[in-house]
Amino acid sequence: MRVSEAVRIRFFELMEEKNFKQYDFYKKGGIAKSTTSQVLNGAHERIALLTIYEMINTMGISFKEFFDDKIFDEINV
Repeated sequence: MRVSEAVRIRFFELMEEKNFKQYDFYKKGGIAKSTTSQVLNGAHERIALLTIYEMINTMGISFKEFFDDKIFDEINV
């Protein structure tokens, strides 16, 4: 699995867990709708670390909580 795919899957898991909608990234965090859409729809192979930070910060999640998941053990480069 590629990093971008694992990140996308992890976002969806946490969004479901926290009842967080895609629109909430814009509404609560001021993150552009297009940016959120591109990350969650897998439009780009590379996702900027700053973008991940802004999105998880909006959800009230730390880097450790986000990346401390077994899905990141399955990364193939």
